[in-house]
Amino acid sequence: MELRRSILEGTIAVFNRKGLKFTMDDLARQLGISKKTIYTVFDGKEALFFHMVDYLFDSIKESERQVMEDESLDTLEKVRRIMSVLPEGYRNIDFRQLYPLKEKYPATYARVQERLETGWETTIALIEQGMREGVIRPVEIPLVKLMLEAALEQFFQSDILIRNNIPYSDALEQVVDILVDGIAARETG
Repeated sequence: MELRRSILEGTIAVFNRKGLKFTMDDLARQLGISKKTIYTVFDGKEALFFHMVDYLFDSIKESERQVMEDESLDTLEKVRRIMSVLPEGYRNIDFRQLYPLKEKYPATYARVQERLETGWETTIALIEQGMREGVIRPVEIPLVKLMLEAALEQFFQSDILIRNNIPYSDALEQVVDILVDGIAARETG
């Protein structure tokens, strides 16, 4: 299990530097192991990418859990952080490099989409809690979910971030700010 995690972490590091163009030789050099050793765990680059997606999303879920357990945060701040959560170690990953996935590795791209569209229970529960507390105005939660999913999918499907030189983490933070500030309860007066 440790070798698998090490290979996935190495894949993320090499991917961040070279994008989808990295080679298994690049990965072996990064890890200081042979390609043969890598192939005992993963049967190829596509399998590496597929499992890297799950590894990253599982790390995001762990970061969500930490946000939920942070008693210093109010409900609205938890919503904001959950919607824009990126594990600390992955803040510098260039997720814009996922743009070419759709054509080169369609199964992996489908996995990215599947993971984006599932696992919303915590976020939905927080938004519902915020509505009960009055810090979030009544909204149709499926629309909020759709808007965030659509923004993230566009980040991966188009080169808009690359063309405009916008880091993924900045784009995610701005989208979440727009969504959360748009759903925050309005002061009447």
